[in-house]
Amino acid sequence: VFILAAVFFNLNLFSRLSDVSAILNPSMRLFLSTSLSLFLPVMSYLFSEAKNEGRASYGGDCRTSSGDSSAGLTLRARTILMWMLLVELLRKQADAVLVTGGGKQGYSGTIERASRIAWLGLLVFYNVDGAGRKAVYGIIWVLAATKLVQKVAISEIAKRSSAYGKNPRLLSHYMAQIQEEGHSDSGVIGSELLKTCKYAVMGEDKLEKKDDPRSRRYRLQLKEFTTVVTVGKIWMLEERGRLLDADSKRLCLSFALYKLLRRRFEDLPITDAETRDCRRLMFKGLCSETDTEGGQDPREATAVALFQVVDQELHFLSEYYHSFIPVVLASSFFFVANYILFPVTVWFFCVMTIVLCSNGDVVYAIFSLKTDNSAISVGLMKLMGCLLKEITKPPVLFTLVNLSVTILLLLTVLYEQLWELLIFILSKWLMVSLLSDYAAKPRLRDSAIFTGVIRSIMWLHGRMSHSNLCFKQFDALGLCWLSFLPLHNKAVPKEVKKSIMEYLLKHVDDPHGGPLSNGLSALAKHQLYQSQLSWACESESIAEVILTWHIGTSLLEMECQQLAGKKAKKKGTNLGSNGNGKVATTLSKYCAYLVAFHPELLPDEDEETERVYKAMKKELKVMGASEGMYKAIKRDLMDALRCGCYYLSPARTWYSKEISKLLLNTAGDLPGHLSKGDSHMTVVQKGAVLGKILIKIAKEGSQEDELPVWNLLADVWTELMVYVVPSSGELHVKAHKEALAMGGEFLTVLWALATHTGIARPAMAASLVEDADELQGISRHPACV
Repeated sequence: VFILAAVFFNLNLFSRLSDVSAILNPSMRLFLSTSLSLFLPVMSYLFSEAKNEGRASYGGDCRTSSGDSSAGLTLRARTILMWMLLVELLRKQADAVLVTGGGKQGYSGTIERASRIAWLGLLVFYNVDGAGRKAVYGIIWVLAATKLVQKVAISEIAKRSSAYGKNPRLLSHYMAQIQEEGHSDSGVIGSELLKTCKYAVMGEDKLEKKDDPRSRRYRLQLKEFTTVVTVGKIWMLEERGRLLDADSKRLCLSFALYKLLRRRFEDLPITDAETRDCRRLMFKGLCSETDTEGGQDPREATAVALFQVVDQELHFLSEYYHSFIPVVLASSFFFVANYILFPVTVWFFCVMTIVLCSNGDVVYAIFSLKTDNSAISVGLMKLMGCLLKEITKPPVLFTLVNLSVTILLLLTVLYEQLWELLIFILSKWLMVSLLSDYAAKPRLRDSAIFTGVIRSIMWLHGRMSHSNLCFKQFDALGLCWLSFLPLHNKAVPKEVKKSIMEYLLKHVDDPHGGPLSNGLSALAKHQLYQSQLSWACESESIAEVILTWHIGTSLLEMECQQLAGKKAKKKGTNLGSNGNGKVATTLSKYCAYLVAFHPELLPDEDEETERVYKAMKKELKVMGASEGMYKAIKRDLMDALRCGCYYLSPARTWYSKEISKLLLNTAGDLPGHLSKGDSHMTVVQKGAVLGKILIKIAKEGSQEDELPVWNLLADVWTELMVYVVPSSGELHVKAHKEALAMGGEFLTVLWALATHTGIARPAMAASLVEDADELQGISRHPACV
């Protein structure tokens, strides 16, 4: 119980100081769910044992010989009962407020929690004696019961509301009617294009529905369009006092895109007309805005803004499905109802509990609260002081520990309530709601109080640290068969965002450009090296292509680091001195991570990807299974564990160097140029040959300031990264949804962008995916055909 109390306290205090979020860490959520599922049965058994011990000590009677009823339960039994009540109050951190999936919501979790509350009520009101003591335990039980009622009410209201649970289908009707109107301003770009955007931010649920006699569907009365707050209305607001900055506008755009993307998770299609319109909005509108500060590269600033919009969109989506705080319903009305009126109602029930426990005698009820509870009559601090004086005695020591756990749980409950209020106030949901009210109601724009509230929340947002968009880094040459060790998490570099954005812009803008490819198109731009390297992209397995290029890139990276450490720093061979090297190496390690840990997110079938990776891992393990390397691994493994992350440890660096030497020696015995017919070679052998060729190209260009080989690799890895992104099958949609529940992936950010803009792989690859989906009885997403 002490460990559980410490975990709750740490979650509520230290883990949230760096970022305000209504989502619990997935691994911690799993730990809490597992622990709490066993907590009540175990503690109920201990409570029964403690209760029986009390009966035995009084000869089978729960009362003392003097008839005092306060001795009905022993101190140990009362302490266990208090723990059960307090943990039940904290249990909601492991439960999402809105548990929806495909528009359906199960009630099994609600019934289970209601059963726990009923059981605790039975224990309280049938076992605790003394009016004051029963009132204290009854108040805590009332708090737990009202929390359950609150959660059920919020879930049911949200599920039946057109603004939340039923919003995806309503939004499909809305978008269909918007697309029917069309757009005549095809030449507009930048902010002017965003001002014409009719994507709904809020208010579409207030549109009147009218049956269409020509079809069985209803139509929304868009003549009442003034009730809808659109992205265009947000962008058209006057900039009086600079209340709405660029970040606030992009936040509203992210919210509108979140609503559109939710339809994919609710099994609703996105039409081709919508993707064309969104593609134009994102690439011609958002990416054409110029808002740079401090001499920042305009293209990098644009790329950062683009990925910020999509990342915030996925944050909204993740909180909708996995939030343990009702931030989804955030609004000024909900704030009053949930954080003012609801507490008043709860306190009324608490007062009624006190009165009922004393049979209606209010004076006696207030008096007994103090006389029946030593912690209240004596005082917690004085009680702790008395116990500390006798701490050498085992019974006193155990009592002190039990009291400490109880105080820790009480502090956690109080802190959790305050932190929930703070999260609600600082949530992006409330900010979007306030900005929508500001845009929809002109009178609020002239209200000094309302604008002051928005400015205050913005000021608090600016003082909080916010998490960056990150991705995992995995080096296959760095002892990949110890993949159970923690992985390095790295912020996505600005250069990577810029490279991917520029590739997408070129792909969208060029009407005669070819389809997405797995690196061949990138090699075509470097004709000097195309004939030497094109074979590395000709495999039908995307996992094999990724691992081949990953091994080759890793060998080149290791060679450049060694040269930079010896004599070539001034010649520019240090890959850290140029952006292309950073793009190539980080994307290489992230794609390798996807192959190793998330094959379900890649275009190939999971079994094929796992087969390719296991074969590579087995070959590298055999290659490094020399006696000297095993001794070195054993020597350095403790150092790696002390590092906390093996992939940042000296052991990984040493092992990578040794494996690189072995691979380059192996490449010396293989042909210097391969063709598609060399299918007998393994992925490791192909990667070794590719690495040897890349190192040769690097040495040829070592006199230049920036190695051209890194420019080539940056183009190849950017194209490979974009190539694996589009996925329309329901299995991939489900995989991205599960990845979102586990904290999200950078690939999911790119997938959301591709889904909105209709970016797809070539028809041949699409047909193969379609055939695979048909074999599994899965329908495809029409926007990506």
